[in-house]
Amino acid sequence: MVAALKPERAEAYHICGHTYTTSSCPHPYSPLSRVDKYGYPLHPKYGYKIDVNGDPYASRKQTIKKMCEETVKERYPYVRQPAQGGGWSRCCNGRVRRIYDCCGYTATRINGDAAVTGYCYRGKRVFCVGYRDLNVRC
Repeated sequence: MVAALKPERAEAYHICGHTYTTSSCPHPYSPLSRVDKYGYPLHPKYGYKIDVNGDPYASRKQTIKKMCEETVKERYPYVRQPAQGGGWSRCCNGRVRRIYDCCGYTATRINGDAAVTGYCYRGKRVFCVGYRDLNVRC
């Protein structure tokens, strides 16, 4: 039996502009995986840089990790060579939101489904998704 899911039932519906089933990348505020242009975690509402515990990043003594390249590799060692891949833009809450794929050599996505090519390059497949909000109105 085949059934279509309503967008609100899709697993990653929590990221505005993304209604497919790939879950968000590991993040201190999961499932709201907001990152900066370099892939480091940001607070999902206020946009300031946060450490691995979700606290405001204010000192080099704190630990920060790129969500795709470092955190995925650490928590999911079967995903070889994770890297931030391509993505797309959507209008969310009056601002442009950039949604990107975290890609790696894996056959399985974070939610357990078969990994798909998505916006990945060089034979990699989508493992999870993240986003960043731009200062551009839409």
